[in-house]
Amino acid sequence: MSRIGHVTSGPYAPPVARREFVAVSADGAQLHVEVHGDEGAPAVVLAHGWTCSTAFWAAQIRELAKDHRVIAYDQRGHGRSPAAWEHSTTALADDLVAVLAAALAPGERAVVAGHSMGGMTVMAAAARPEFAERVAAALLCSTGSARLVAEARVLPLRAGRARTRITGAVLGSRAPLGPVTPVAKKVLKYATMGAGSAPDKVEACARIVHACPTAVRRAWSQVLAGLDLDADVARLTVPTAVIGGKDDRLTPVVHARGLAAALPNCVGLTELTGMGHMTPIEAPEAVTDAVRELASLYLPAVKKEKTP
Repeated sequence: MSRIGHVTSGPYAPPVARREFVAVSADGAQLHVEVHGDEGAPAVVLAHGWTCSTAFWAAQIRELAKDHRVIAYDQRGHGRSPAAWEHSTTALADDLVAVLAAALAPGERAVVAGHSMGGMTVMAAAARPEFAERVAAALLCSTGSARLVAEARVLPLRAGRARTRITGAVLGSRAPLGPVTPVAKKVLKYATMGAGSAPDKVEACARIVHACPTAVRRAWSQVLAGLDLDADVARLTVPTAVIGGKDDRLTPVVHARGLAAALPNCVGLTELTGMGHMTPIEAPEAVTDAVRELASLYLPAVKKEKTP
């Protein structure tokens, strides 16, 4: 099981969940799920990215739980979800469908937001009948559908076969990340965040990423290297907003623009100046506002009982 890693104070410290439970996926994989906010409030489901955990959404959970029911889960092998044998986009889709079934009431629908691999999870699940039945709208945040390694600009090399090959080797390295040191934080900031990211944001990201087991990180890097979800994007017919950081080296903003152009029902593209790949932490207000707007537009308002 993954080590638990996150900061313990400040805006990026994970809030305490109202309740927690385990959802079981199609292949028996167990998924840690936590619920924040009032049970009767409009539902929002958050799917984190590669090497992250529910802690990555701390800022969004804290704000959205004031008037939403926020459901966050750890992808298989991440956070508090045990590792599983299957590593594929099909498994990611199975997992999301399992969480939706376990967390939502019959007939209830939610807004689903996915960051990075979480966005790929949303795309992979788009054609599932269960997805159509339970998802009212979606947010794709700092993600892409294909050519991830070829388009990545983590290494300052000219685009081409050499950069693609070396980038793939670096992202799929068997070497452990080790402890969070000043040097490690500099490397992480360069690779995944905008140059102006504040130290507390870098610290929060580093604690989360370094807690991901090496074997899990490498296994999912192989899936991402061969990713091709272009056909699935065309099946994502619910209203979908897209967010990308203009300084994202892992999934450059060309991916966000491509998704916005390919989606059947894109309801907005937001390009964040100066932001890298870790937008929910780098630009928490922008991501939170995007989720909140989708919920206000596409989820039914909760009827409050009148006081006699």
